[in-house]
Amino acid sequence: MRSHYCGELNEEHVGQEVVLCGWAHRRRDHGGVIFIDLRDLEGIAQIVIDPDTKESFAIAETVRNEFVLKITGIVRLRPEGTSNEVMGTGRIEVLGKQVEVLNAAKTPPFQLDEHAEVGEDIRLRYRYIDLRRPEMAERLRFRSKVSNSIRNYLDDNGFLDIETPLLTKATPEGARDYLVPSRTHQGRFFALPQSPQLFKQILMAAGMDRYYQIAKCFRDEDLRADRQPEFTQIDIETSFMNEEQIMQITEKMIRQIFQKHLDVDLGDFPRMTFADAMRRFGSDKPDLRIDMELVDIADLMKNVDFKVFNGPANDPGSRVVALRVPGGVRLSRKEIDDYTKFISIYGAKGLAWIKINDLAAGTEGLQSPILKFMPEDVVKDVLARLEAETGDLIFFGADKTKIVNESIGALRLKVGADMGMVKGEWAPLWVVDFPMFEETSDGGLTAIHHPFTAPSCSVEELKSDPANALSRAYDMVLNGTELGGGSIRINQPSMQQSVFRILGIEEEEAEEKFGFLLSALSYGCPPHGGLAFGLDRLIMLMTGASSIREVIAFPKTQSAACPLTDAPGLVSAKQLRELNIQIRQAKAE
Repeated sequence: MRSHYCGELNEEHVGQEVVLCGWAHRRRDHGGVIFIDLRDLEGIAQIVIDPDTKESFAIAETVRNEFVLKITGIVRLRPEGTSNEVMGTGRIEVLGKQVEVLNAAKTPPFQLDEHAEVGEDIRLRYRYIDLRRPEMAERLRFRSKVSNSIRNYLDDNGFLDIETPLLTKATPEGARDYLVPSRTHQGRFFALPQSPQLFKQILMAAGMDRYYQIAKCFRDEDLRADRQPEFTQIDIETSFMNEEQIMQITEKMIRQIFQKHLDVDLGDFPRMTFADAMRRFGSDKPDLRIDMELVDIADLMKNVDFKVFNGPANDPGSRVVALRVPGGVRLSRKEIDDYTKFISIYGAKGLAWIKINDLAAGTEGLQSPILKFMPEDVVKDVLARLEAETGDLIFFGADKTKIVNESIGALRLKVGADMGMVKGEWAPLWVVDFPMFEETSDGGLTAIHHPFTAPSCSVEELKSDPANALSRAYDMVLNGTELGGGSIRINQPSMQQSVFRILGIEEEEAEEKFGFLLSALSYGCPPHGGLAFGLDRLIMLMTGASSIREVIAFPKTQSAACPLTDAPGLVSAKQLRELNIQIRQAKAE
């Protein structure tokens, strides 16, 4: 139907007759001449309709925003002084000779250039309108190109694209499963995969050597800006490769993608241990663009009379830290109160602070409500350790280690963003040497990654001191976002059974849940490992979008609903009977 796309036209096409198809982005009537901005996936072209072409002019007068049009016309240069250098087609226009309305449109629920003022629920309900916005269309196009580059890279490196089932058994990935009732096996349920973890390990046992899949995953968990109930994972698994080799091949892939699609050289990714990341930044996915670190000061606070500090300082399960904010004296008391409120969501009970108005003046040059509780020599030692300067502000965190890490780690990010301290555009990082387990609230142990991650020690060493065992796991982090995580997997039944026992999974339960995996390990499973990237997160970062919902064609809301289709929906009584399911009626209030 068309000879060219709107966004393709330039000075080379001047004098040519073209046929364009697209949507009326905007219609303007200037002194008897009608201008139509025609939009398609490639861009916008300006169409001029003269009154001389009576039939076309009459049709153009009826055109409104989002009408679908077919326009035949001659490309010409815009009159001098009217070109638009911002637009790719800004030097030319098309003199319209024939205008055909392929489909009229009702008045859209929102103008495409006013989307920011429209609630997300409206944008998602009319997603087909929202996706017409050039910004959204470009993001989906960019996503398609990146996905294609990933496939090409992995294919060139000998990886096989293999699909794994969506209807399967529950996998232990730390979230609730989406369950699917079986009609043919009444009373039994499939689970949608939280990841293809078990199947990709079995593929390694099957000798597939190198596998990848751009896979749909499903997790019924609390949602945030970077989470969705269904999301897309770049899933990779290899045999006979150690963690160093896996990290090299996947790092190279990400570097090539950034080079090709953003013309950005990420350089070699630095390495940081999990312990260092938690100590310095309070997070296992630190944003290295912000040049502030948490500094431990528990040793200086052990003997002060101030209970807020000396209690945690003398508790092995707690932490006392200080965060130096360069130029922080300009923060108002209200802003500090707002930060106090902010960290309370992480369980912090308060936020102590000291402003350094004049370092040379000693304590006289300091401003803080806590100074009266702290000996002068302790304050001096703290300032010396932090290498504090005049104009700085120091925040303090003192509580259980988990609360301090989460609250002051989050405060570091927020203050850094608010005060314009984010330096550079990209800061990649590998975080390595994760612990195998972390303690649960009831005193037990749970796997930090998943139960199939290999420890960096022997079975005997693992059994003797599981709480301090390190895993062979690694996470790729970019700008404070975890892009991907992976590990070397357990490939020997004895080690796998030992890990299950440490996690409180007895032999009978292990056989019931993972018997097929244990069987595969027992038939000569090679050493193997892999990594899974979040494709949505990668695209979000590369396009500068505010959430992954902005780079997914049809996302769910934060309550895991789809306003477009009104899913999840009700099903008929007949379907429920076939599935042997009865809906429990909610009690009337």
